[in-house]
Amino acid sequence: MRTSRLAPFFLLAAALLVMLPAHTQDWERQALDKSPRHREWVSLKVGTQTVNTWVVYPEVPNKAPVLVLIHEIFGLSDWAREMADELAAAGYIVVAPDLLSGSGPKGGGTSEFPDADAVVKAVFALPPAQVTADLDAAADYGKHLPAGNGKLAVIGFCWGGGHTFEYAAHRTDLNAAFVFYGPAPDASLLPKIQAPIYAFYAGNDARITATVPDTVQAMKSAGKRFEPVIYPGAGHGFMRAGEAPDASKENAEARRVAFARLVGLLKGL
Repeated sequence: MRTSRLAPFFLLAAALLVMLPAHTQDWERQALDKSPRHREWVSLKVGTQTVNTWVVYPEVPNKAPVLVLIHEIFGLSDWAREMADELAAAGYIVVAPDLLSGSGPKGGGTSEFPDADAVVKAVFALPPAQVTADLDAAADYGKHLPAGNGKLAVIGFCWGGGHTFEYAAHRTDLNAAFVFYGPAPDASLLPKIQAPIYAFYAGNDARITATVPDTVQAMKSAGKRFEPVIYPGAGHGFMRAGEAPDASKENAEARRVAFARLVGLLKGL
């Protein structure tokens, strides 16, 4: 994704930092700790680098589709891992790479940064080619898991939502892409998209949501399937904010309805 298209995320990230006083919040970690599902860290080699990747398996008797989860601008946080676990609870294998692997102060990933501000800066500094290569490694790993059924989709939130849209133009074997409040890539990339794009936007997020009509037209002109839904009254990041103990009524409702829609769409893979 081009720097000019990512630049607005800097303003959003600065505003959201006040919502994240630390890497984690107690409710996120508590939800993770209570999970009965099998979770593990795997190390994926990408050239000379290693990408630490969180993998969560559903408790199901049959092989399952694989979801590659692209984290927010806040890295592979406890919330991102908790979201992966929740998707696994719905019946899907989730592969969530820490795209900051190797970028931490000690050569580690997200958890090594001193605060959310440092994480945001590091994520914005990631070279686009590196992000794509890391996502390919995660997708290839997931697609070859014995427990997988060969179906592959990608899902991303905020910064990860924008990269999900763009990754769909790169990865032509995807069965679906789920974009949460992320902008579309440059229009020149849209004809390369093969998978349907299902998008989730916040009503109180004009910086992103105001671009939806143009994206609808551009995708229509490219002959691509694009199904956006805008959730009235919700703010950017409602999948995280709507889960918090102090969630607003609008964010909580948007999260509930959006997650139900997501699960329904996943059943169609």
